[in-house]
Amino acid sequence: MNIRKISIVLLALYAVLTTYAVVSLFCGVAYLPILTPLSSLLAFAFAALHGSQRLGWPRTLQLLGLTTGISLLFECVGVATGWVYGPYHYTDKLGPRFLGLVPYLIPVAWFMMSYPSFVIADRLVPRAWKRGARLLAVAAVGGVAMTAWDVVMDPVMVYGGHWVWDVQGAYHGIPLQNFWGWWLTVFCSYALFMLLAGRAGPPGLGRSDLLAVASYLVTTLGMVLSSLLGGAGELGLIGIFVMTPWVIAGFLKMADN
Repeated sequence: MNIRKISIVLLALYAVLTTYAVVSLFCGVAYLPILTPLSSLLAFAFAALHGSQRLGWPRTLQLLGLTTGISLLFECVGVATGWVYGPYHYTDKLGPRFLGLVPYLIPVAWFMMSYPSFVIADRLVPRAWKRGARLLAVAAVGGVAMTAWDVVMDPVMVYGGHWVWDVQGAYHGIPLQNFWGWWLTVFCSYALFMLLAGRAGPPGLGRSDLLAVASYLVTTLGMVLSSLLGGAGELGLIGIFVMTPWVIAGFLKMADN
């Protein structure tokens, strides 16, 4: 089985687990805690394998290293000082923590969503732009696409007891600084990656990039439907308006090529 087929299988398994989580919620079945790390690892593995086809392994490992390294650094600083995102701390629900601060699963989750967000931004920003302008545009647009996920995910995870905010913020108890911090984290990761990737930049995979958009779609549907079925209708509605436009734009852009 080649890498492309393996990545498709991983994406399918991620979709199945996401569907199971939504259906179990609808049926009133207790949520299995193991699903959270398992789903994240499947999406992470898909992103890595798809990236190896789109960027080649050296650039994929570059993006992976920058995304996980910068996110882990920013998260550790955030938990220890309250800078970047605002004052918060993790509970034990996500497993062991790096330096007792940030669960090891967190940088995995950053990459699993950073990759499809990057692909969408990379396809939306015209390649004819000058290198510097395009670098900033892709990093900025990708940061917004990634942060859109957190607008829904963060309250859901807080309600689930995965982390706790030490202040009463304006958005479901979350300080607005958090979303600026998310955007900044992703912007730095993408900008450094594109700076190191060279003038040519990643070639893209044509219509095969639809798989990356599909990964973003699976996450979107999981967040929206879980919120709607879990009694958080407001979050579900917010998810529709902040996440689905990126899916639609991604699919439309792929259809043009």
